[in-house]
Amino acid sequence: MGTEHLARVLDEEDIEVVHVGQFDHSGAFRERRLPRDSFLAWAREPRFANVIALWDSADTLFGSGPYLTEEVAIDASSLRRYPFEAGAAALLMELNGPSRELMPRAVLRGQVERAAALGLEVKAAFEFEVVMLEETAESLRGSGFSTLRSFAPDNKCWSGQTAASHADFVDGLEAILRASDIAVFAVAGELGPGCFEATLGAVPPMRAADDAAFFRLATRAYARQNGKTASFMPFLGAGFPGIGGHIHLSLWDKASGRNLFCDPSGITSPAARAFIAGMTRTVPEAFALCAHTVNAYRRFAPGSWAPKSVSWAEFTFTTAVRSVPSASDAARLEFRLPGTDCNPYLALALMLGAGLDGIEERLEAPEPTPDNGPDDIPEGAIRLPRTLAEAAARLTGSAHARRLFGDRFVSHFARICEVEDQSLARAVSAQEVARYLEG
Repeated sequence: MGTEHLARVLDEEDIEVVHVGQFDHSGAFRERRLPRDSFLAWAREPRFANVIALWDSADTLFGSGPYLTEEVAIDASSLRRYPFEAGAAALLMELNGPSRELMPRAVLRGQVERAAALGLEVKAAFEFEVVMLEETAESLRGSGFSTLRSFAPDNKCWSGQTAASHADFVDGLEAILRASDIAVFAVAGELGPGCFEATLGAVPPMRAADDAAFFRLATRAYARQNGKTASFMPFLGAGFPGIGGHIHLSLWDKASGRNLFCDPSGITSPAARAFIAGMTRTVPEAFALCAHTVNAYRRFAPGSWAPKSVSWAEFTFTTAVRSVPSASDAARLEFRLPGTDCNPYLALALMLGAGLDGIEERLEAPEPTPDNGPDDIPEGAIRLPRTLAEAAARLTGSAHARRLFGDRFVSHFARICEVEDQSLARAVSAQEVARYLEG
């Protein structure tokens, strides 16, 4: 992308400051803040530190070197408003040297391009739950993260009282999301103390993942500016709900413009069933791509709402894949396994890549299980990994994941998961001490 074109884009939008960066494996935005002229000078030969591909969620290096700056590619189409600073915009770049294939956005792009080669267009949207805490960065550290005070502790699921009592806070959050050029369908209260949910609008898949990533950045910043903390941990502990980052997806035939998940009879279409079949086969092997933290697996403890296998049914909330059939273009599939801390690029790549296999190979989906609870494993289904270590081992051994996402990426990401698991191997919780100390 030439600097002349970038200069025209910035001038058209009256942009004086550019936050140019990329989202790493943990979902953190790694950026440079550059005044317009400095950005254009840097963009002539743009480079960025490759360490973002080689460190864990605590910014600790685990990969081997060399540690240096690599060439990056700037995606001018990703430009969006940055509402936290006047005259500013956010812009995405991607490592474009040896580390390119290791980065999440490139992994998703591979599956989007695959869909396009099959004559398919994809529409996707994320649905995120978030828990708001009455805590600042200082108060959290002052208590050693041991005391978590909830904002709106009296909140109940879909509570009109919460909507009324905290209307200014919710309205302000929605406004900052829209000001970040995020497609917003709705923002409302959800299940449990401090829990809110944002449903994002259906857009092309790269934009959907970008929206999801910027949603978390904007929500965290808005909360901090209001003396609060936005938590995207899937499970904060007793008294808090498990929270998810669900993905809605539909496939469209480019030639006819038809939604392939739509069926005139209003039931799950053959294409949707084949897509589900692909997910049923690959997701249990590559589950780490949508659950890459130790905490993600707390959400799947027995007795939780989270499904324990890749089950499916129409309209059912206790299955991993919720089919939303329709005779209209509203037909879609909802992937309910990812936690709210998922890497949106990788979780969407997993769903899309596995599902496209089902379409291409005309796989047969198992029977729907609308009556099963989340702890029930349907006959013939594979139980999902119980721990991050188990998920990393399955990913390492998955031939389907290696074919879809590449040997180098799979080995690298499995190593990221192993490092993350090992980082807490010697951690002891207060609950564990209480259970065993005097026993």
